[in-house]
Amino acid sequence: MSSLADAPLGRVTPYPERYDPGLLFRIHRSEQRQALGLTGELAFSGCDDWTAYELSWLDAVGKPQVGVARIRIPADSLALPESKSLKLYLGSLAHERLGSAHQVGDLVRRDLAQACSADIVVSILQADHFAELMVQPLEGKCIDDEVIEADTFLRQPEFLSCGARFVEETVHSSLFRSTCPITGQPDYGDVVIRYAGAQIDHASLLRYLVSYRHHGAFHETCAENIFVDIAQACSPVRLSVHARFTRRGGIDINPFRSNFEQPPFPLLRTPRQ
Repeated sequence: MSSLADAPLGRVTPYPERYDPGLLFRIHRSEQRQALGLTGELAFSGCDDWTAYELSWLDAVGKPQVGVARIRIPADSLALPESKSLKLYLGSLAHERLGSAHQVGDLVRRDLAQACSADIVVSILQADHFAELMVQPLEGKCIDDEVIEADTFLRQPEFLSCGARFVEETVHSSLFRSTCPITGQPDYGDVVIRYAGAQIDHASLLRYLVSYRHHGAFHETCAENIFVDIAQACSPVRLSVHARFTRRGGIDINPFRSNFEQPPFPLLRTPRQ
């Protein structure tokens, strides 16, 4: 198993000139999940949706083409690609004669399936289909106007509290920020939570989400942290967590975890993406 110390993230790396699937760096999910105590059967299913906006290749006669790659990686995959390695890998296609967008999608799907040890869904949108990347407002009630005292910025599950009333609701916050565990750079995103069960106190939920501000974890781990913490604190009978991170390196990442529903398809952009 490769160490994160060997990942290209946080390093000065040359931009590739030719196609190289060896640029994809695997991050094994098990290491991140063991820290959460997730060592057996997962209490959730879901996926990680990646949108890569910086993609180019050459057609059969050498004319540059551009596209947007939509990538869906199942949450039960053995591994996922480190984000900078995916950017470098996609960049390595820029001088390859690949013919059609369909061929590009097949190539990316094959290489990611090998890197992640899972079936991957890939679609490539070209300019005449960019309108499909429409913006959709966040679902549910925004809790960002709740009055809270924010003085702790490392993940605090004990902030979560709930009452006795049974509710079904969807809430969201745009105040989420965590940090990259390798570079320390900030990662901004929106979090949408849908659940049925004892009503979660909105102020306590917002205070909990804000406590991630200096918490170092990958996007996917943050979503799983939130799912596990809410499940343990409030025991909802149904729970979904959808984290919608803003772009970094031309890629946005959107982890979805649920114990009762399928992820939205196709995934639409949020106003911040």
